[in-house]
Amino acid sequence: MFFLKGILIGLIVGLPAGAIGALCIQRMLTYGTASGLITGFGSSVVDCFYAAVGIFGITIISDQMIKYQSHIMLAGGFLILWMGFSTLRKTITHSHRKSDKPPYFSLLVSSLGVGITNPAAVIGFLVVFTYFGIDGKPTLMQGSVLILGVLIGTTIWWMLLALITAGLKKKFGNTTSAKLNRFFGYLMILFSVLLFAKAGYGLLLKK
Repeated sequence: MFFLKGILIGLIVGLPAGAIGALCIQRMLTYGTASGLITGFGSSVVDCFYAAVGIFGITIISDQMIKYQSHIMLAGGFLILWMGFSTLRKTITHSHRKSDKPPYFSLLVSSLGVGITNPAAVIGFLVVFTYFGIDGKPTLMQGSVLILGVLIGTTIWWMLLALITAGLKKKFGNTTSAKLNRFFGYLMILFSVLLFAKAGYGLLLKK
């Protein structure tokens, strides 16, 4: 039961949206499907971390993350801004070649960095857990099975996104892919601006 609930929760919270969704599609277009899946896996790992904090009631972590969420979002904003400009630079200068080996490790690390920029996700998980009747403190086994389900549920989303992106790339060709790359570069810059605004507002409220 916990496993199935975990998959459903993963499907709900893992919907590819926002900066990480744009980043995943952009990397699939640039480096191929495997790079997009690695990016999505990084996001899934972060989701599992937030789920673990919520399900096991690790308040010392959640409290600190909520306390410094504006600073975390600010750091994430700079990371996303850098990736947005990097995407535009590579698209304009055509610096990426098909023979280049995708930097899988850096793709994973940057994905983890982007995913961690939303500490309030812990609260979101708590709300979803309550909706599914998961309250109180489950056993280690129950919590672990739930988190495994979340991992599978979020991974399903990234696999579906990979299939859709691969189909679009095959249909429209490299010219359209380059235009989409530029679009996602600008989109990531927009997401960074929104994060800066949200972080700045949070810091002002604390004064």
